[in-house]
Amino acid sequence: MKISMASLARGRMAAAATVTAAGAGLLLGGCGSPGSAPAAVPSLGQSAGAVQAAGTSGNGGPGAPRASALHAAAQCIRQHGIPAYHDPVLTPGGQVYTDARPIQDTSQPTMAAVQQACRALLTQANLTPDAEPPAPPQLVQAGVRGAECLRAHGMPNVQDPTVQTPYTPGHGFGMTASQFPSGGKASPVYQQAAHACRPLLDAEIRASTLASLGNDG
Repeated sequence: MKISMASLARGRMAAAATVTAAGAGLLLGGCGSPGSAPAAVPSLGQSAGAVQAAGTSGNGGPGAPRASALHAAAQCIRQHGIPAYHDPVLTPGGQVYTDARPIQDTSQPTMAAVQQACRALLTQANLTPDAEPPAPPQLVQAGVRGAECLRAHGMPNVQDPTVQTPYTPGHGFGMTASQFPSGGKASPVYQQAAHACRPLLDAEIRASTLASLGNDG
């Protein structure tokens, strides 16, 4: 299980997670390929109009149909059992960042319902809501600074993240169990390292939000 490294700063290591088989089934079952083309930048929860404006040089620009399709797919996901799901962020460079955590935390029956109801819209938007593009430079740099700090404070097994390291928007990179000291998050070593590195880990969290990821496109 992967644990959000950035969440160390908050003292509550939420499972950051590889997506469940049910989640993968939902999205791959009706959307384009996981590495599908990307995409105009809204902040969390903005309307379709805001998404369109962010990704085009003007209203009706080339990004507008994709932005509208992404918004429609997100609306369908919300209406069929995942109300916390935010609209994906479509960057000017064509990357799509998606609010993966609500998808990961959803039950298999709800996933099945979403798959059935939203398959056509997900395909039209070319959206795979449980897949993220490679981590952008700003996020990687923030993650490396956090990892360096943790190693300097008694956690030598923490690895520097790369563009290919899994991450969850709003929660940062993941760490495997082997990177924790003996005793895991309850150990004094972990507690002291998390306290000492809190500012850097919080910076990683901020760099991983959808709004920040959108600005990296």
